[in-house]
Amino acid sequence: MVTTLPPWLRTLFAAPNALYRHGLGGVLGRRFLQLTHVGRTSGDPHTVVLEVLRYDRATGEAVVISGLGEKAQWLRNLRANGRASVSFGRAPRSAAVRFLDTDEAVEVLAAYERRYGPLRPLLRRALTLLLDGGYRGTDADRRRLAQTLPLVAFRPA
Repeated sequence: MVTTLPPWLRTLFAAPNALYRHGLGGVLGRRFLQLTHVGRTSGDPHTVVLEVLRYDRATGEAVVISGLGEKAQWLRNLRANGRASVSFGRAPRSAAVRFLDTDEAVEVLAAYERRYGPLRPLLRRALTLLLDGGYRGTDADRRRLAQTLPLVAFRPA
């Protein structure tokens, strides 16, 4: 897994953060969420904006991926204490945290790719960089991706 992203990808990933920082997170709809998590050693709140891979309107559950794998601080904090709140541009709400198993994660990734339609080659390029090469969108690739970059679900508590 790559740990240093190319500048174009860092810029792309940072854009939603800027919108939330300026109070405009709501314009992103349910495509992104702002996660507030509690530091595992400091106890301080931290925020990060993450892309939503799947959103279930009936339950309010949103699924995200850890683009930095197990090294992501937000993921490490959630694994340590499980405390989180999420916002879609409005007031944050407490959320129950669930870590997806590999089979469910593969299904989520396949549906996510289908929704990308004509932009699928760009998505696969980004996933190739995150996975450190060789992502072609096969089930085997999705399984490898899910085992390297965990998927996490948040449901209103």
